[in-house]
Amino acid sequence: MRCDVCGNDYDKSFQVMAQGKTMTFDAFECAIHALAPRCGHCECMIIGHGVEADGVIYCCANCARQHGEHDLKDRDN
Repeated sequence: MRCDVCGNDYDKSFQVMAQGKTMTFDAFECAIHALAPRCGHCECMIIGHGVEADGVIYCCANCARQHGEHDLKDRDN
């Protein structure tokens, strides 16, 4: 199957179904590129949990604070 991101035709490709759409990838790297949300502040790809406020996802609480969201924490100490 051919990767939807890079076009590589690979015998070990895999499919991911998300939000009712099925996509084909030849590597996790391509899947991340296509599916990972981007931080609402720094625009990096979020491949972990991230934090969310008012429908905006951030890579970390620091980026959320930069947008005025002060109640979010990355983890409990």
